[in-house]
Amino acid sequence: MSNVRIITDDTQFSSELTNAGTRLVIADFFATWCGPCRQIAPKFAEFSASYSKALFLKVDVDQCPETAQGQGVTAMPTFIFYRNKVKIDSLRGADPGALEEKIRKWYQEDEEEGEGDIPVKGHMDLSSFINKSQCECLNESDDHPLAHAFAAKGGFLESDCDEQLIINIGFNQAVKIHSMRLEAPADKGPKTVKLFINQPHTLDFDQADGMAPVQQIDLTPEDMREGAVIPLKFVKFQNVQSITLFVKDNQAGSENTQIDYLTFLGSPVCTTNMQDFKRVAGKKGESH
Repeated sequence: MSNVRIITDDTQFSSELTNAGTRLVIADFFATWCGPCRQIAPKFAEFSASYSKALFLKVDVDQCPETAQGQGVTAMPTFIFYRNKVKIDSLRGADPGALEEKIRKWYQEDEEEGEGDIPVKGHMDLSSFINKSQCECLNESDDHPLAHAFAAKGGFLESDCDEQLIINIGFNQAVKIHSMRLEAPADKGPKTVKLFINQPHTLDFDQADGMAPVQQIDLTPEDMREGAVIPLKFVKFQNVQSITLFVKDNQAGSENTQIDYLTFLGSPVCTTNMQDFKRVAGKKGESH
């Protein structure tokens, strides 16, 4: 059964994006006269039933010209992916295989988080904005690298030579960070963590130890239990391109520090603003 919603005017599109919140949205920008659009339409409907936690929209570019122009749609079909009103990916052309591959990529986060699992109202998990190529961890174990801590299930990050870690995480666009989730064992989890933002390069241990941080957190085992949220000084994390964590020690004073899961909660600085859309021609209500 299809779960596709048909968008018939620009106001409706804006409303659907707002109401979706952190839910994944896939919009099919199509035209009734477009042959490839008609060919892929049945597959799009199938995907809407298979990936039921996502919101599937069909946007007729002739009925919603402002939306189409504002989203940079110049060919049909164009599929655009959104989360929290932010464009996170797109695909041009009627390729069912490529479309489902992208749906699976972004849908996986909803599956891992669980339906309705929004830990901080008004904020989203920023995992999809992390640029893995700009992430680095100093003193990580070969068998337990930083990448393992980005997955909610399976694997963990562990320090190698001593208890200290320096974790640098880059984002693919500027974000506001409200809080973080750091899950770890009660004995081997971090204790003192210094946070830095927008460093031009990864800090070394001497630099991190000597510099004044944007914020220092003194964690307890309760802070690191599954699902716990660690609030940050939101006003100081309003335009973050990268964040660096210096883990100075751990709870038990042992040689190895372990982090099972690490993510941040917040919102992107730039979101889709329907007020910024320009009309294709004339004023609303006029014939073109």
